[in-house]
Amino acid sequence: MTIRFGVSPIAWINDDMPELGGDTPLESVLADCQAIGFEGVELGGVFPRDPAVLKPLLERYGLSLVGGWYSGNLLVQSAEEEIEALQSHLNLLKAMGCTVFVHAETSNAIHGDKAKALSATPRLDVEGWKTFGARLTQVADYIAAQGLKFAYHHHLGTVVERPEDLEAFLANTGPSVGLTVDTGHAALGGLDPVSMIRNHPERVAHVHCKDIRGEVFSQVISQDGGSFLEGVLAGMFTVPGDGSLDYAAVMKALAEISYSGWIIVEAEQDPAIANPRQYGEIGLATLKREAAAAGLEAA
Repeated sequence: MTIRFGVSPIAWINDDMPELGGDTPLESVLADCQAIGFEGVELGGVFPRDPAVLKPLLERYGLSLVGGWYSGNLLVQSAEEEIEALQSHLNLLKAMGCTVFVHAETSNAIHGDKAKALSATPRLDVEGWKTFGARLTQVADYIAAQGLKFAYHHHLGTVVERPEDLEAFLANTGPSVGLTVDTGHAALGGLDPVSMIRNHPERVAHVHCKDIRGEVFSQVISQDGGSFLEGVLAGMFTVPGDGSLDYAAVMKALAEISYSGWIIVEAEQDPAIANPRQYGEIGLATLKREAAAAGLEAA
């Protein structure tokens, strides 16, 4: 049972809102990640996609590539079409020695649209779940055959957001369809991340740790038309140790299921307000402390 700590570059450069850190040099981001003490980093929009370029760049900063978000379109195309579309992303991950493939359905997602209220999050009916689940399972089986763990990312503003969504997701997908347990998205979507881990240990393939400011989220959704991006700008997310989630309980749950893999610090914030290096240090220190107390062994 070994874990490694990585980070998402979204705290420095937000791909959904380029006005947040969009002019930050990638080398500056990587230097901060190294200085903080992270072992790995997930892909961001400004990362080169050629492994011959990316590998030596990350090696210069002592970082591994963890993987990175892939935007899926399985509600509008077949599993075979999805598999064909994801080849370049998959080939990059394989070339970089990644072990996890993070996937999220975005064909009808609203989280990237500042004009769409979270109340407009799409839902699937019974037949929709059957079709989506079958396609997801076929893609996940393929990814597993390629040697990577498939880790579906539940997310606010997408079809897997609430407890009933997760229930339908689990009921309609096979065992190859793992989860990226995202503590922040879980909590704000009405899910308990600790229960997710304990109740579905065989599905936990990857872990994103972000903390929440629940009162900020409540204010955003109480507004007429409050969107996900407005919530991010208002500060509904932060790093572990700076919000209200119990990371001792999260790390204990991961230890109980003998989790082995990456644990990622991720928090969408305005870097002009929340200095990414400072907050990254808080997040990593919190997780290392609680992981050690829970008996999780770092690689």
